[in-house]
Amino acid sequence: MAKKSKGNRNQIILECTEHKASGQPGTSRYVSEKNRKNTPERLELKKYNPILKKVTLHREIK
Repeated sequence: MAKKSKGNRNQIILECTEHKASGQPGTSRYVSEKNRKNTPERLELKKYNPILKKVTLHREIK
């Protein structure tokens, strides 16, 4: 069998910005995928933070 090519989709980690700024222990992170051809810039999504118990902005980290 041939080796699988790299492809355009890669796995990313989204981390909560509000939780990081608050200084509370723990982190809120999500794992997702994105197409690096269509969205080369860093991704920002609103996701639920179970520690803060509200929807917050999660930004892509590397």
